[in-house]
Amino acid sequence: MSAAIHEVMTRAPVIPVLVIEDVRHAVPVAAALVAGGLSVLEVTLRTPAALEVITAMRAVPGALVGAGTVLNARDLEAAQRAGAEFIVAPGLTEGLARAAAAAGLPFLPGVASAGDIMRGLDCGLDHFKFFPAEAAGGLKALKSLAAPFAMARFCPTGGITAESAPAWLAHPSVLCVGGSWLVPAGEPDVAAITARAKVASAHGK
Repeated sequence: MSAAIHEVMTRAPVIPVLVIEDVRHAVPVAAALVAGGLSVLEVTLRTPAALEVITAMRAVPGALVGAGTVLNARDLEAAQRAGAEFIVAPGLTEGLARAAAAAGLPFLPGVASAGDIMRGLDCGLDHFKFFPAEAAGGLKALKSLAAPFAMARFCPTGGITAESAPAWLAHPSVLCVGGSWLVPAGEPDVAAITARAKVASAHGK
């Protein structure tokens, strides 16, 4: 499982965190992001359309589509039925970790403390979403947490911006960051999304 989530986290330096209200926007948004070099897409389960959006985005060539804001095994099962290829959670529970392992899905749970990371390690996990990144103390906090957990790798998410992403990505424990700045709410501006994605994808080069 660690190898599988590692592959997801190293495909692109930024994972777009998507809140899509209208399933009609799914394909244009996904295609624009992939065209800009960001192929790993996290569709948050925060809207009624989210599961349909996951299914629709799976049809876009090159897109690796996962579900975010997965809170429990029921959410995981629904996301898997919709075609989610990986799972992201805002926190970590043993029940969700077991469900992800049973489903064979790459799993990225949220952590914000040393205790969270230790519980994750007890579950056999060593790749985590540091969330909410800025509210939990920012890069300074992550550096402090990473020090005693040399085996852990992180995807900071929450408050990351286009301007701050490079500093986060420069830390050796950070494989990628999650960002919501790439796709603002409302009718998608495909050209603008592609342009932002190209800038973001260049952070990994």
